[in-house]
Amino acid sequence: MITTIQKLLKKYTVPEDSRAGREEALRTAVAVLLMEVARSEDGVSDEERRAIHRILEAQHSISPRQAREIAAAAERHAEHATSLYPFTRLIVEECSLEERAEVIRMLWEVTFADGHAGAHEEHLVRKVAGLLYVPHRDFIRMKFRQGSS
Repeated sequence: MITTIQKLLKKYTVPEDSRAGREEALRTAVAVLLMEVARSEDGVSDEERRAIHRILEAQHSISPRQAREIAAAAERHAEHATSLYPFTRLIVEECSLEERAEVIRMLWEVTFADGHAGAHEEHLVRKVAGLLYVPHRDFIRMKFRQGSS
């Protein structure tokens, strides 16, 4: 697993002519975070899995099949990840504050997909918000935006 993450980081940090490699690395990082929040309470529910697929399709304009493949790869990464830092670092380096706040909104969407937010899920979203340098006011705003949907 460490080798896979190192390849992902190398792919992302080595200058490339193609933007596609960076976009793929960013998409993977976001997908891993989405899967981590889904896994944080009693495993991934069907509702959470469907929410992740919908988010990936909408955010990246990809097919349902591609979304399922990315989610499956992210789940494998999440099962073996020992730290969120490599994934959050990629997002911080590549995304604006507004885009990072949108990642938090997506995490809340997965959290609320099964109808409630558990303590472990909320703790993880809060931790990721800190790692992404998303201000607390945005963390709360995104929570209420998703929680009232």
